[in-house]
Amino acid sequence: MLKTNKTLMVQGTTSDAGKSVLVTGICRVLARRGVRVVPFKAQNMALNSAVTADGGEIGRAQAVQAQACYLEPHIDMNPVLLKPNSDTGAQVIIHGKALTEMDAKTYHGYKATAMKAVLESHQRLSDSYQTIIAEGAGSPAEINLRQNDIANMGFAEAVDCPVIIIADIDRGGVFAHIVGTIELLAPSERQRVIGVVINRFRGDIALLQSGLDWLESRIGKPVLGVLPYLHGFHLEAEDALKLEQVESKGDDVIKVIVPALSRISNHTDFDALRLHPQVDFAFVGPNQAIPRADLIILPGSKSVRSDLAWLHKNGWPQAINHHLRYGGKLLGICGGYQMLGQSVADPLGLEGKAGSSDGLGYLDMHTVLEAEKQLKRVKGHLVFDHAEVEGYEIHAGLSAGPALSRPLAQLTDYPDGAVSEDNQIAGTYLHGLFDRNESFAALLKWAGLQKVEKIDYQARREADIDRLADVLEKHLDMKPLLAALNLDLTSMN
Repeated sequence: MLKTNKTLMVQGTTSDAGKSVLVTGICRVLARRGVRVVPFKAQNMALNSAVTADGGEIGRAQAVQAQACYLEPHIDMNPVLLKPNSDTGAQVIIHGKALTEMDAKTYHGYKATAMKAVLESHQRLSDSYQTIIAEGAGSPAEINLRQNDIANMGFAEAVDCPVIIIADIDRGGVFAHIVGTIELLAPSERQRVIGVVINRFRGDIALLQSGLDWLESRIGKPVLGVLPYLHGFHLEAEDALKLEQVESKGDDVIKVIVPALSRISNHTDFDALRLHPQVDFAFVGPNQAIPRADLIILPGSKSVRSDLAWLHKNGWPQAINHHLRYGGKLLGICGGYQMLGQSVADPLGLEGKAGSSDGLGYLDMHTVLEAEKQLKRVKGHLVFDHAEVEGYEIHAGLSAGPALSRPLAQLTDYPDGAVSEDNQIAGTYLHGLFDRNESFAALLKWAGLQKVEKIDYQARREADIDRLADVLEKHLDMKPLLAALNLDLTSMN
């Protein structure tokens, strides 16, 4: 008999297999049927984060999953967040607050303490909600990370919950991924796997059936569903940055480019731009030619000084100077805003080796990184247009100087950002600038697009979450999931 539990966990054979997407879809399926459901991710490693209503910081994917549940994001949805600032170290955020920087070896020894925070959050959610849909991280079969694991089977064993394994067929090798993952699990871990899901399938399902039959026989687990490849589907990315060029949208558009910094953070700021029919958008990676553009945006960064060095290494200062000389506009967001000033100082070594770096020198201001991180949700209006703006701040630096006397935005309690005297350059600490129609249109007009087609990005996000839930209703066998969660099947009709 299948053991029931309030928590169901989704794990993946690889990173980017579809864990976040499947959790989001299951959450919406259950929520719109009246189940009090909440998302959970014990440990997240990502540079895309969100600010909760109670002033904490969690992974952005969990904020999207909260939206799927019709909930406000809360720190217990992601009790441990790791924000890498180098190849070997990361900022450790527990219950929404940054505690310290740790290298990988130190953090491995810290996991027992982190697990206490994980179980505390899980217990609070268990006390408040009917069902928890938990997401794993990476793969449960990473042998070197199995000891003291808190992100995958270590958590599942601790709370004794059933698990679904998802694999991405679009990248190839799906049968090997699934079989290999199941084989590398401990016997007790294999027993708690109630089935597998294959994601992003294209073509005739009949041609896949013989493989599905073999797979079920080989692993002794049912295939709960084969999810189709969803063309045109958008869900905010957990962390992965896709560098492929967006297909040109014609001549009557505005060209926007963003450098793909080595420690780029909150690149979901640009999702609305990428989706807009009048914006020809591109991330420009290392060693790529920097194309002509109407607007260059310097994005957020988890390591501002090292990403300043990255800009110099990849020729961006020269390209930006040429861009400005011919009338282009330049916008900096968060870390990118700090880069526009005269200097960025990190006396405490919060993002690497202590020291100071020259900024790009476009705005007369200086930034000093401080231990206390600013975590706020804010509202206000753009000064030059009075368009309503809404967003959030996640930054350690405080900026000061004459440039701030010309703010970009007037928020409820204080001004934010700066605009150059010639109106060509602007900077802000606000993430989410392009998510509201009013500020989106105003900023594109500032950049040179005279008539901006109104696109409701918030409505688009809701529609795609519902589209995902509809696909799961059609292609995923929900009965084993509902049974595992001890949900009344009669209420699911």
